[in-house]
Amino acid sequence: MTTIETRGLVHVYDGATRALDGVDLVIRPGERVAIVGRNGSGKSTLVRHLNGLLRPTEGAVLLDGSDIREGRVAALAARVGLVFQDPDQQIFAGSVHREVAFGARNVGRRGADLERAVAMALEAVGLDGEAGTNPYDLGYSRRKLLALASILAMETPVLILDEPTTGLDPRGIARVRRIVDELAGAGRTAIA
Repeated sequence: MTTIETRGLVHVYDGATRALDGVDLVIRPGERVAIVGRNGSGKSTLVRHLNGLLRPTEGAVLLDGSDIREGRVAALAARVGLVFQDPDQQIFAGSVHREVAFGARNVGRRGADLERAVAMALEAVGLDGEAGTNPYDLGYSRRKLLALASILAMETPVLILDEPTTGLDPRGIARVRRIVDELAGAGRTAIA
């Protein structure tokens, strides 16, 4: 499992906007962590550092003691999966199945193992009957669940959900909560 640590994490956008200012935290394997704050407080900026999509202006992000600056984003994504706040920034494939299979394939899943991971992820989010559907024929809340399925299929030790329940109805919110509970029960880390 993976321990995540930030030490004095600072992120400055365009040399002017200081979005993070000296963040220190440790997230141990299997923990459930909620990152809360107002809009614009830096939540999304913080979580994008945890899988290498953003790199620190100052300070460090460590995965199991290794600085992420030395890691490629693709390798980091195999350990820390991130579900974007806006699914339309994440989704790109022409079918639900291809969308969910993409990340799993990139972390090495093939053949029956890939199909099992895709089927389990689609079932978990309630989209198991939509494999051939174009993602943009789904409503916003279902695209949000599709983005979650694409990361679930990768079976990363850490799963980050950026604003996971925004735009979901009560049934969708309950589904996301159940998935987070199941991840924690399996010893995986969930950050929301």
